[in-house]
Amino acid sequence: MFSDFAYRIFEESIRNYHIEDSVDQAFVNPYTDDDIARLLYRKNWIDTVQWHYEDLIRDPEIEPAAALVLKRKIDASNQDRTDLVEYIDSYFLEKYRSVEIKEGATINTESPAWAIDRLSILALKIYHMQEEVSRTDASPEHIEKCSQKLNVLLEQRKDLSTAIDQLLADIEAGKKYMKVYRQMKMYNDEEMNPVLRGQK
Repeated sequence: MFSDFAYRIFEESIRNYHIEDSVDQAFVNPYTDDDIARLLYRKNWIDTVQWHYEDLIRDPEIEPAAALVLKRKIDASNQDRTDLVEYIDSYFLEKYRSVEIKEGATINTESPAWAIDRLSILALKIYHMQEEVSRTDASPEHIEKCSQKLNVLLEQRKDLSTAIDQLLADIEAGKKYMKVYRQMKMYNDEEMNPVLRGQK
């Protein structure tokens, strides 16, 4: 199933990030250009770095100048994340390009790649919640609370994985069809954001 394949790539990315555990570490993609795993690995790496950016920016002692630099990095990361989702959707569009769409076929509320995006974030939630459960310096109450949350996250993973695989199977069978709307983030566009336009 594609969801299991993707999740294994996400876990690999998360594990590799935490070897050095630094937002400034060099990124190395172990997969070749013609492998969908390359896009999945890159996608999750972006999510993982941003997860830790979000931790850092919540430091109550952070200097305003450092916070601004970090905010710019988060903005750039969000754009990279969106780009990667669109690349992954392009892979699926090409893969299912020749599928004959059945009469009465329906469209899904989100594209396959945006569902896979949620699976990538869920992998991060599970990893970090498991860290909380495994803490030796936390109270029994904290461990119990996090254990309950981890169980919910694991159930979410099962449900989301099932939904992703069913969506892909329906697209492959022509029961659903893909229609991808590219993201139009106006605030990053120098012609559309009045603040950026005013600086030209």
